[in-house]
Amino acid sequence: MSDNTPTETDLASHEPTDYVFPTLTADQLARIVPHGQRRTISAGEVLVEAGDPNVPCFVVISGRLDVVRRDGSSELLIASHGPGQFSGEANMISGRRALFQVRVRTGGEVVRLERGQVSTLVEDEAEIGAILMRAFILRRIELVTNAVGDAVLLGSQNSAATLRAREFLSRNGHPYTYIDVDRDPDTEVLLQRFHVDVGDVPVLICRSERVLKNPTNQEIAECLGFNDAIDRTHVRDLVVVGAGPAGLAAAVYGASEGLDVLVLESTAPGGQAGASSRIENYLGFPTGSSGQELAGRAYTQAQKFGAQIMIAGGAAELTCSRKPYSIRTDSGSVVSARTVVVATGAQYRKPAVQDLSRFEGAGVYYAATTMEAQLCSGEEIIIVGGGNSAGQAAVFLA
Repeated sequence: MSDNTPTETDLASHEPTDYVFPTLTADQLARIVPHGQRRTISAGEVLVEAGDPNVPCFVVISGRLDVVRRDGSSELLIASHGPGQFSGEANMISGRRALFQVRVRTGGEVVRLERGQVSTLVEDEAEIGAILMRAFILRRIELVTNAVGDAVLLGSQNSAATLRAREFLSRNGHPYTYIDVDRDPDTEVLLQRFHVDVGDVPVLICRSERVLKNPTNQEIAECLGFNDAIDRTHVRDLVVVGAGPAGLAAAVYGASEGLDVLVLESTAPGGQAGASSRIENYLGFPTGSSGQELAGRAYTQAQKFGAQIMIAGGAAELTCSRKPYSIRTDSGSVVSARTVVVATGAQYRKPAVQDLSRFEGAGVYYAATTMEAQLCSGEEIIIVGGGNSAGQAAVFLA
């Protein structure tokens, strides 16, 4: 590009550009065409609007597509895709809403692939599938790393609810911008714009349209469309309760054998393991892995095989008196299944300290990730516990 407008390549500073923005060969393009629909595009045409529930992937034969984040009258160019390149990121796997607008800069021709067609392509063409999956995942990682998304969270480091919202967004891999009302001098202008005050924090702004004051995890998931693609009406072959390592493993094995799988998770994939700063005793990772990395890989693997994961939709009640079994979720919806696997993990004891709950999330934490490390920067820290997690937390924080 000849101008200085930022592109998605600028955001992708941690991975080789060929991985994040690969250019497909003529042979690869020819193999993709039968899986989608060829169509002409005209300059200025909007192919995807931010917030759209159904997000196709566009493979560019000729012309150029721009991926744009719009905020009122201003725009940020996120990506520009030319011939042989393709649009899309992790929502092509998860089925979540579009984060950004996709607009035609230069007219030409594209191949339009619906989400189901992308899944078929990934299964039928292993080489091309690997290129697409890797690019989708790495693009989302870069968006998260650079805090470029469709949500803004206003909060305070002294607010336990703010920490909960940040952890929920981060552990679910949703890119967002965080503004600390105690430290950012421009906060007052933003608060006035959306008619909220400091006492309302945390405040979540979705796509510059909807404002949520101190939202629950369920409200955040609903606002950002985490579960829009999930059909709650048909009977599943398998419902897994809990998306920790065991639950995700059950989802992977079931879905890879062709079963229709739904996972119910009250918070975020990974469970207790997902909040670990470092896991070094897990099979298959000789050099160790963070809990977030492990959870993310397992989550993507389950979705690759067709499993769906309902976020902020934990199981509240299981009815086994007749088949198919029925499970009522925290939100009140009911899902049915021929088989249910319960993988709800463990519940850990808390220290018998008076008024402990007053300080949970605001001085007392049950994880030692990068987020907690930032909140405790420059402070003296006491770690309670003597197991592997406590030792890893001590090393990480030190």
